[in-house]
Amino acid sequence: MKPSYAIIGCGRVGSALARHLSAAGYQPAAFSSRTWDSALQTAKAAGGEVLVYESPWEASARAAVVFITTPDHSIAPVCQTIADNKGFQEKAVVLHCSGALSSDMLSAAKRCGAVIGSMHPLQSFAAMTEANPFAGIKIAIEGDTAAVERASGMAADLGADPLSIRTEGKTLYHAAAVVASNYLVTLMRLSFQLLQASGVPQSEAYGVLKPLISGTLSNIEGVGIPDALTGPIARGDVDTVSEHLSAIRRLSETAADLYIRLGQATIEIGTAKGSLSKDAADRLNRLFNPSSAD
Repeated sequence: MKPSYAIIGCGRVGSALARHLSAAGYQPAAFSSRTWDSALQTAKAAGGEVLVYESPWEASARAAVVFITTPDHSIAPVCQTIADNKGFQEKAVVLHCSGALSSDMLSAAKRCGAVIGSMHPLQSFAAMTEANPFAGIKIAIEGDTAAVERASGMAADLGADPLSIRTEGKTLYHAAAVVASNYLVTLMRLSFQLLQASGVPQSEAYGVLKPLISGTLSNIEGVGIPDALTGPIARGDVDTVSEHLSAIRRLSETAADLYIRLGQATIEIGTAKGSLSKDAADRLNRLFNPSSAD
């Protein structure tokens, strides 16, 4: 029989875990949240005779695996409160799902003889859905050996692919996810703005760019970086880049600054690819940073 679990903090992630862990055969034991209604709704989603508690330590004491899925700033204080009230079973596995924080936030649980870890689904939980949001994704896991083993098994049972990372590398892991997801939105906003300024209606921008975006992602998957890089910087077309920069500056100095920053980073990739000559790279660097010229 798969172990029992408790959810402390019944937001979108906690509710999704409850629904799909229960579907995978894990035994829901108890739920606690900032509001009674959210805990009750999550308990109903989990199914079975599940108890809801106002105090988190009463809920956590009933389970072999405890998920603290509160907002990041509350994880350590909630864990501390549970430990102070002896709310963890000995040898319980205590996990949080923060992408930014390591398992060290749960160190108070060790006083009760628990083992600790973090289990971060590399997924956006912007809206509740009946579909399994864990299916086919990566779940980053770190922490004590026993916690990592348990979390890896649960991740696989959720339909995800466990990804082992170093505890001390958790911050950089999360930064990578922010760049890939959040900053991609920022980058696409810039692209949409430039396309709209060229005369393409905003409503059509994504449809125009989608094949190019998909092709680029396919190239990254197929040949990797830097070989996936194409375009004027990759081929050392300084005149075209200069024209871009002049046109963007007329539109927005902020957009031009971002174009420059991205261009400077792209020079490194073009050089690594071998398609960008040293002379062209030097000319591009002077274009992006005139003050560096001799």
